Amino acid sequence: MDSQPSAVPSLRGYLDNAIDVLRRTIDTLEPAQVEAAVAAITAALGANKALLVCGNGGSASDAQHITGELVGRFLKERRGLKAICLSSNPAVLTAWSNDYSYDTVFSRQTEAYGEPGGVILGISTSGNSRNVIAAFEVARGLGMTTIAMTGEGGGKMAAVSDILLDVPSRSTPLIQQVHICLYHYLCEQVEARLA
Repeated sequence: MDSQPSAVPSLRGYLDNAIDVLRRTIDTLEPAQVEAAVAAITAALGANKALLVCGNGGSASDAQHITGELVGRFLKERRGLKAICLSSNPAVLTAWSNDYSYDTVFSRQTEAYGEPGGVILGISTSGNSRNVIAAFEVARGLGMTTIAMTGEGGGKMAAVSDILLDVPSRSTPLIQQVHICLYHYLCEQVEARLA
């Protein structure tokens, strides 16, 4: 199990830790869960239903990255796909969080953009981001599939996720590195099936 080292590791040590988390992900992440995520996203986007993506901090950047790949292109020429990043509109984020609460900034947008048959992909290394959990609760009420990308165990998001993709680590940067691999795989698979 990785831990937060007291001394800064060498480059080789850091990369060895990253490789270890990738290998443990290979050993513990159920291929059926990943396939379920690919199938749900493919079905939604294929029917022109929204894929909403959200997260905070680095995970907000990952949400933007995912939607950029799907609206634009990953590897193949194809039509743009209906992927919406819930952390990319500063006017909505700042107005709603200032007037109401940052805890509901994603759930409010899920009310606006979510639809039955759609999917929400929430990213949280801890699995405990209150605003992502609130968005999942609204999404479930709308008949959307909820997919969580988290660290080990899924945190509180596990209880509101239809599909849990959890990385077996508690180290935020190592989890984020595996998340990039996972969502690049999701993008590649979805695009291949829809192109």
